[in-house]
Amino acid sequence: MGEQPIYSTRAHVFQIDPNTKKNWVPTSKHAVTVSYFYDSVRNVYRIISLDGSKAIINSTISPNMTFTKTSQKFGQWADSRANTVYGLGFSSENHLRKFAEKFAEFKEAARIAKEKSQEKMELASTPSQESAVGDMQSPLTPESINGTDEERTTPDITHNALPFSHSSAINKHWEAELAALKGNNAKLTAALLESTANVKQWKQQLAAYQEEAERLHKRVTELECMSSQANLIKTHKTELNQTIEELESALKAKEEEIEGLKEEVDNARQLQAQRDALALKLQETEARSRDLEGQLADLEQRLESSQLGQEAFRKNLRTLLEILDGKIFELTELRDSLAKLVEGS
Repeated sequence: MGEQPIYSTRAHVFQIDPNTKKNWVPTSKHAVTVSYFYDSVRNVYRIISLDGSKAIINSTISPNMTFTKTSQKFGQWADSRANTVYGLGFSSENHLRKFAEKFAEFKEAARIAKEKSQEKMELASTPSQESAVGDMQSPLTPESINGTDEERTTPDITHNALPFSHSSAINKHWEAELAALKGNNAKLTAALLESTANVKQWKQQLAAYQEEAERLHKRVTELECMSSQANLIKTHKTELNQTIEELESALKAKEEEIEGLKEEVDNARQLQAQRDALALKLQETEARSRDLEGQLADLEQRLESSQLGQEAFRKNLRTLLEILDGKIFELTELRDSLAKLVEGS
């Protein structure tokens, strides 16, 4: 083939809704490769994009086309031959700028190629100098055959002095060109119908997003309930802290009591019976102290377990909130994108 890619980029592809002529319809679920091609045989430039084996863009660049930037990352152009408007959404403003520069460059190249082609056609259509006195109209251009905005011209038979062989060759050339254009239009029409069929799938995907949003909303409600439970746990923690403080105060009082008892023992060494009684009382106090220490250790362990459980709950809660923020961000981005598309259209 004489057609070769000369520049490629990636973008999300859209086409204008053929019914409303206002809304954008996505023709690809994700970013696809969009390439400029040059056909050295026909001396034309084309924009082509494939989604799998399906051609979602097949647009021949003509001098009367204009690529318009409608936002920082979105641009569009109208193709009268395909009877549609194409839109491209880029990942960055730089990619959009490069694509627009290439469009202008190849549009100018197409204009120069068209002028050269017209000059060759005029030279080929010029009769001998003896019969070149009369006025002759230019042959039909490809744009006029395909229904562009340029004015159609009808050859004036009474003033046309072309030899029969030249006229027959030109007619065959344009008939072949017209057949090729009709074939391309049929292919593009089929691709447009396929892209329209994808709207249903896009709506189903949107419904799935809405269901996911509803599920996340319910999850938020559950998390709010769990948050109220966390407040209850905090209250229990406060009560446990108060109990610990009370036990510490009691333990301190018992320690002071033990010190007093020890002093009494030292002061009452001479009284054996009294000493034994005090020793017994001391043992009982120590046993009670150990029991209180055991209770205190148990309470500390319970407090630590409660703190660990609360920390794990907070981590889970933060994780769920991060997931929720991500989903809400995606929904917000989707809504902003849809709003931009509506505004852009």
